[in-house]
Amino acid sequence: MTKDELRERLTAFAVKIIKMVDMMPNSISSNAIARQIVRSGTSSSANYRAACLAKSDKDFINKLKIVEEELDETNHWLDLIMRCGMINSAIVDEAYRESKELYLIISRSIKTVKNRMNADCIQQMNK
Repeated sequence: MTKDELRERLTAFAVKIIKMVDMMPNSISSNAIARQIVRSGTSSSANYRAACLAKSDKDFINKLKIVEEELDETNHWLDLIMRCGMINSAIVDEAYRESKELYLIISRSIKTVKNRMNADCIQQMNK
């Protein structure tokens, strides 16, 4: 998956979260959760865009860690929404699956870059 494809997928996920939140009931608890999930679900795409502009591998990893954290938080809110039955489970389940997949992609990307950095460091030491 290219960075542009992942950027688009994260943006589409953010749109899905926004549309899902608009379907939630108007209650104190759902309004509180809606505000939280809109923040975490949309910030993952914004932070990924920032990561794509990173100045170094370390900067890239730091910014991807923020994306990873935001996706994990989004998973938490989606889990609560499902458990409370706030909206149609099929809609929440689809968003939850996508959130989990995106989390795994970002986590693997972090690991790949860290491994490459370690290999580069070892290679530099052997020179």
